[in-house]
Formats: sequence, structure tokens, C-alpha cells
Amino acid sequence: MAGAIEWLLLSYRMPREPSTPRITVWRKLRKLGAVQLVDGLVALPASARNQEQFEWLADEVVDAGGEAALWVGRLTSASQERELASKMAATLADGYRRVEADAAEAAADAPGVRRRTLGRLRRELRRLAQQDHFPPPERERARQAVEALAAEVEPAP
Repeated sequence: MAGAIEWLLLSYRMPREPSTPRITVWRKLRKLGAVQLVDGLVALPASARNQEQFEWLADEVVDAGGEAALWVGRLTSASQERELASKMAATLADGYRRVEADAAEAAADAPGVRRRTLGRLRRELRRLAQQDHFPPPERERARQAVEALAAEVEPAP
């Protein structure tokens, strides 16, 4: 079903020097889970939160002496839409696999180490969830692995 998802597109261009503002924008885009379509053009599924974040980033780009424009659009090809969503999901799948593996490894650790690992893995799941617009199957497996670790670490009420 082509055009089922509305996309926010942020087109931007920044001066090469100083590099700090450009790197800051890149890191923020990565934290949001934005997918880079081509140089200077990134996309996220349309939502009020994503639009607000893109508007803030566009302001940062302009404040750094660059140019930015925010667009809303739809793809005309269902296969391209699936490909873009799959690309976004695949980006996070590795992170979820690492969380799952770390949770499994922590089961053999000392109780204090397991507790610290549990806290770190919960934070990592929250961070990944903020970027996760099209959850891959790895998300649920990672969540279950962290819950299993929590059941070992935290006594039942």
C-alpha cells in the first residue's frame, strides 16, 4: 500500500568549518533514528514528536550558518516504503542482539555485577526504543532477556 506512511524529510546543508555543529547535528539525527536518504536529506516517520525534533535541528543548522528545510511526503512505491522501514529496523537489530547477548552472559556473573548490568541494559533498551520506529523481532527477544535477568536479580514481591 504505497503512501501509507507520511514521512518527515529534513533537507540541510552546513558549512564544513567549524565541524562541531555539523557533528552535533549528525549525532542528534542518529539518536532520533533518522535514516539518511542522500547527503543532506534524512527521514523519519511523521509524528508530532519527530516534527518538533526536526524543527529544533533545522534551527540549529540555520544558527550554525547553514540552510534547512522540513518537508512532509509520501512514497509512491510500496516496495520503497518497505525498504526504508526495513533499513530503519535493521539499523537497530544489532543493538537489540547485543542487549540479548549481554543479558544472557550476565546470568553467570556475581549478584552485584548482574544488578549493574541489569540497570545498564534497561537504559540501553530505553535508548533503542527512542529510535525504534519499526520494531524488529529482536526487540521483543531483547526485552524478554532483560526481564529474565531482572527475575534473577530482583526478588518477587
